[in-house]
This record gives sequence, structure tokens and C-alpha cells, in this order.
Amino acid sequence: MTMLEGKVALVTGASSGIGKSTALVMAAHGAKVVIAARREEESDEVVERIKSLGGSATFIKTDVTDEAQVEAMVGHVIQTYGQLDCAVNNSGAGFRSSGDWPDASTDGFDRTFDLNVRGVWLCMKYEIKQMLSQGSGAIVNTSSIVGLRAAGNETYASSKYAVIGLTTSAAAKYGKSGVRANAVAPGIIDAGVWKPTFEADREKLAGWNEAIPIGRIGRPEEVGEVIAWLCSDWSSYVTGVTIPVDGGNAFTINAP
Repeated sequence: MTMLEGKVALVTGASSGIGKSTALVMAAHGAKVVIAARREEESDEVVERIKSLGGSATFIKTDVTDEAQVEAMVGHVIQTYGQLDCAVNNSGAGFRSSGDWPDASTDGFDRTFDLNVRGVWLCMKYEIKQMLSQGSGAIVNTSSIVGLRAAGNETYASSKYAVIGLTTSAAAKYGKSGVRANAVAPGIIDAGVWKPTFEADREKLAGWNEAIPIGRIGRPEEVGEVIAWLCSDWSSYVTGVTIPVDGGNAFTINAP
């Protein structure tokens, strides 16, 4: 029996990067997967790839900062598959304001928190509602190692601290109702903004490979495997935790 056989999984931000890899990993473990993202072409490609490998998947275009779209997203999951067992809230980004903190505008802060915090909160609102009606469910939110330690981008870091707060609050409040909530904190992963950075600057890649205790940057599917485990019954007594997936980098001071 595969780890997620018979389960239905929702993955936001699944058109690329960690979200895409997570969707593919969960499908490989037997889950039916709903891809939720803003980019249609890339999302359709993920769906077709899952289907080509013998899995089941569907896509719904979703902006997680829009409450009506989030509600429709969860409704689509139920209409298509009849249940929601696993919800992976992965959509997120960091929008920098120009200048140092004292001189920064509020634009970057507002945009970052709108997506990274309000978006996760909205998704959890409707996911939890469905899971409570079922009496079970597992939620995994994507934080970051900068949600566990200091970082230069204070806006992004504080938003990822907030994701952990949402996670632990849900775990404490709904554990007795059969709903678990956990988070992952990816480190330097060969995906997202890091991928083109490292492709353009091999020296920077070498520096990070040297700095990370395990000796290399991570692969997005390695994050996906941890998420899949947290969504499965194999982690049935785990809730309210944040697992760094970072090669040991979260609690070191090493940086290139």
C-alpha cells in the first residue's frame, strides 16, 4: 500500500518549484491531486504529467488572496473527488521594498503579508471547515528556515514566522476534532528564485554547497517527500510541528 493511497490532496502554488514537486510526489504515493495556482499553462502541464504516470489530477485557477476563489477552490475539490484529506498551502513569495528598513515603503510588506499570511489563513479557513465536517484531515503549510531564525529580508521572514503561528494555532484548536496541522521550513532549494540565481552564478552555488552541513543545496522533491509523510497516516501522532528541510542549515551560522 502506498503512503497516500485513497487520499485526496490539494496543493496551492503547484505550477512550479516546491509546489509542483510536491504534487508529483503525492501523486506517486497514490493521492488524487488538485492543483491550485494562477498560471494555467504550467499547471495544466503538471496535471498532464501526473495523468501520464497513471495518476489522477485536476486544476483550478486560484488566487489565494481572493476569498471567493479560495472558497471555490475547496468546493472544486469536493465536487471532483468528494473529500479533502490533505491540504498543502504552499503559495508564497517575498516582495522587497526599496531601501533599508527605516526608509522602506509599506508596499512590499502589504503584498508579502497578503499572499504569505492572509492567503494561508484563507485557505485554512475553508480547508478546516471541510475537514471538520469529515472528522479528519491533515494540513501542511510552507514556511521557511527564515521563519526559524533571523534573516535580512525582515518582511519575508516575519511572514514565515506568522505561517508557523497559524499552524500551531490550528493544531492546538482542532486536534481533538481529527484535524492535524504541521509546517515545513525549506532551506536553500534548487527551485523558485534560487534556481536561476544558481544557474547564473556557479560560484554562489559552490558557496552554499560548502556552507550547508550536508554538503549541498536541496532538491524540491525532498521537501515534497516530507510534506507527503506529514499528510499521511504514517505521521498520525504528529501535529503542531515545523520540520526544517534544509540539510542542517537552519540552526547554523554558515552562509557563503
